[in-house]
Parts: sequence; structure tokens; C-alpha cells
Amino acid sequence: MRRRTTAAVAATALLGAGATAVAVGRRAARTALRSGGPPVGFGGPEAVIVSMAPERGTVTLVGPAAGGPGAGPDLPGRYGLVAAGGTRGAGRLLGTVGDVVRSEAAGGSGAITVTRRLEADPGSGAVLEPAGRWSRFPGTRVRLTPAVHAGNPRTALGLPHAALEIPAELGTLPTWFVPGDRDLWVIALHAPGAGREQVLNLLPFLHRHHLPTLVPTLRGDPGAPPAPGGIDRLGTAEWRDADAALRHAARYGARRVVLIGWSASADMALRTAAESALRDRITGLVLDSPLLYWPAALRALAGERGVPRPLVRLARGAARGGIGLPAPRPTEPPSRPDGRPLPVLVVQGSEDRVASRSAARDLVARAPESVVEHTVPGAGHAAGWNVDPEGYEERLRRFLTPLL
Repeated sequence: MRRRTTAAVAATALLGAGATAVAVGRRAARTALRSGGPPVGFGGPEAVIVSMAPERGTVTLVGPAAGGPGAGPDLPGRYGLVAAGGTRGAGRLLGTVGDVVRSEAAGGSGAITVTRRLEADPGSGAVLEPAGRWSRFPGTRVRLTPAVHAGNPRTALGLPHAALEIPAELGTLPTWFVPGDRDLWVIALHAPGAGREQVLNLLPFLHRHHLPTLVPTLRGDPGAPPAPGGIDRLGTAEWRDADAALRHAARYGARRVVLIGWSASADMALRTAAESALRDRITGLVLDSPLLYWPAALRALAGERGVPRPLVRLARGAARGGIGLPAPRPTEPPSRPDGRPLPVLVVQGSEDRVASRSAARDLVARAPESVVEHTVPGAGHAAGWNVDPEGYEERLRRFLTPLL
């Protein structure tokens, strides 16, 4: 009897421990995959404004180096400078920062002090004059973001556009439409957390090439329907928002469409090309920092969002069992409904710590005749344009030209 009692107690303890592990894993997975927050790859420790000198066109920041978790204030390239969460006006674009002018260690804490070029941005509301306006900003906690403009295509860039409401699975998606003369349309899908303002970076290029362009909000964005359960499913459910934009484009005459997606939205584009009833309209894909292998992305997101490393394995199990992410497997090169390969451009940053670069290289290797790769040296996740806009746009032009 005593042995039976001991066994029963042990079994109960094991069941209790198992249930606890499941609950902890679900909580960790939800933390890593919560919808909203900073752009993926830009969720590390914040920087603090030390001083602003608009008369000299510089701003000085202190924070962790870019070699640490997240994006440090010395990250190469051109970025928006936004007020961080918990700061008055959180999410507001304060200005645009460019090249690093000076960088030095800040004491023995591993932090650095960085002086960068401060650029005026007419669309951001961050006017460099009068200088007194900037006196409020020192001490403000800030983040870098890939989006260097705020507003809409007209206020930020002077481009004509229409504000649309596209019906989708969960509700309507506020969408910008920038008209163009060609019969090849573009649907541009921003990275999670970056907002559709990220696409403003590329809109002048698309407009110069006369490409009609749809820029939809996506579930979880301000003004769009919330993501179910507040969870980002890394494109496995969100692709239906891209499909809604594709249906709208087809309804208004688009016979050929290129999908451009950043981060998890690149995975949305891939899934749309595979599963949409209108996939025959898709002529090409541009995948900027595609995740492809979601366990690697989950690990990076968990680190950004403070999930202890020992819990990441539990989070992965919960992401599959509780949240419903698919079993990880190699990505099949996309094809047209008739079996012909679909042209794909994969853009990667050499310093991307979120997306699996090996999975991207595998995709290229499996279909070298239709999938081409462009690597941006020094770029982090979904920030290739920010580091080398001229090179990025030239590679995109060469990819799009045969499709026009």
C-alpha cells in the first residue's frame, strides 16, 4: 500500500510539474509573439538622448552598442528616432538620424555615446527650428525604427494617394493607394511593429517607376482589427490580410501583381502565393528579411522581449501546440498555378539576428533559376534600405524590369 501511495504522489507531482511547464511555456510564447510593440529586430534596450544641436545638425545618444541585443544607437544607416514606450508621446517620430559622426565608450557599463547626423523630415513634424523646440528632448528614451517618415504619402512625400478601406477577414484595413500608369501593381506589406510608414521609404522609387501601389495596414496595427488573442502568428494567419489586398487589386483591374514583404510579412507574401485563390495574378515576390524558419525568429523575439533563455524551448513547444504554428520545414520555392517557377528576390542583411539566413540560402540553392539573393553588408533585420538605399533600389529595379 505504501508503495502505491508513493507512486501516486510521484505521478501527481509529475503531472503538476508538466502542467506548470505547459502554462509557463504558453506565457513565454505569448510574450515573445505578442502583437504590437517595436519593430521586430529593434526591440532591444532603449537609448537616451543626451543632447540635440539642431544648429549643427547633430543629436547625441547613449545606449548599448549595436553588437548587443536589439539595435544600438551606433547602428549603421538612416533611421527614424521615435519616443520609446512609457515616454510621453511614445511612438512619435522626433526626427531622422543619419551617419555616425563620433562614437565612444560611456564608462565601464558597455554602453556607448554616439553623435549622429540629425536630419529634418518635413513629414515627421520634427522641424529643426526653432531650437527651443528641441530643448524638451534631452533625457527622452528613444528607439531607432526603419521608418524614416511619418504621415501619409501626400504629407510626407508630396505623392498623390487615395485612402481606402479594404474588407478583410477580421474587418476593414485602412489602405493607401498610390496610382501609377503600369498594369503591374505592387502590394507592399510592412514589417510587424514598423507600421505602414515603413513603406514610405520605398514609395518614391515605386512612384518614379509608375507602379500602382497598395499599402495596407495589417491586423494589430493602429486603426486595423486587432490580432486574435493579441498574438502575432508570423504570417501563418496574417497572410489573409495580404490576400484581401490582392482581391481588391484584382477587382480594380490588376492582372499582374508583385508582393513586397518585410520580415514576417515576407512570409505572408509566400503563403499568399501558395494559397490564394488569385495566386495566378502574382508575378513576383520580393522577400526582405523573410523569417522562413520560425523557431529562429521566436528565439530572437524571446530575447528582445525579456523571456529567460531556459524558457525558450518551452515557448517553442507552446507556439506549436497552443498557438498553432506549423511544424518547421524547408520552404518550398514558390511556383505559379501552371507549375512554372515564380521569380523571387530575397534581401538579407549581413547582421540580421532575427531571420534565418541559412534558411534563405537554402531557398536560393533549391531554385537558383528563379530565386535570387541580395545581401546588404552591415544591415540588420528588415533594414537593408536604411543602410544602402541606392543599392537596394537598383537591385529592386533590375528584378522588376523583366516583369514590367
